[in-house]
Amino acid sequence: MKEPLAMSLSPQSRIDIAQDTALALLDIHAVEVAKERPFILSSGVASPVYIDVRKVISFPSVREKLMAYATDMIDANIGRDQIDAIAGAETAGIPFAAWIAFETGLPMQYVRKRAQGFGPQAHIEGVWEPGQRVLLVEDLTTDGASKLRFCQSLRAAGLVVQDVFMLFQYDIFAETGAAMERAGIRLHALCTWADILDVAVTHNRFTKQERDTIAAFLQDPLGWSADHGGARSLTF
Repeated sequence: MKEPLAMSLSPQSRIDIAQDTALALLDIHAVEVAKERPFILSSGVASPVYIDVRKVISFPSVREKLMAYATDMIDANIGRDQIDAIAGAETAGIPFAAWIAFETGLPMQYVRKRAQGFGPQAHIEGVWEPGQRVLLVEDLTTDGASKLRFCQSLRAAGLVVQDVFMLFQYDIFAETGAAMERAGIRLHALCTWADILDVAVTHNRFTKQERDTIAAFLQDPLGWSADHGGARSLTF
């Protein structure tokens, strides 16, 4: 089991992790720019760019590096002694939760999208008990609505969840921060779209026109979405 960090990550370390993660995602072609029609996200938002973080599971060296970063960030931002178990969100969060549980030596459960059976425990698989402090793990967060539902399921079963960790966070919707604050949930991620764009410019990934389109979307995602046939607002 990896030992926890003795002190928090420096600002430069956080920047280095974000940029290295962003470059790794670009290198494995996890980021795709729309050619003709925009992508429509699960929230209904139209986007010129899409990211598939699940591709990480197929690249052992990338997976190992990002899970080490994840463990360092969890130790620094939350504290391993503040977590009793790792909970993976069905389905994309489950492999990452398993690797983080292995790295930290913590127990693991997973939380279902839909209940299997009856009662508040019907959403949760694994061994757990009320009052257990759980870190929810996902692959990414777009608007955050699904994270709220997963946390509600965990809390309904008597578990304590205040933090959600993911490899990637969109971090472009102001509504997300407000919704998470109301729910008492903190989000932690290795990198965001801003990091992807910054690294794409530095390493000359995509065309200039594509980068400009991504920048316009990031500056006003709901406005860009509305102009391209997508949702004009978010619903939580």
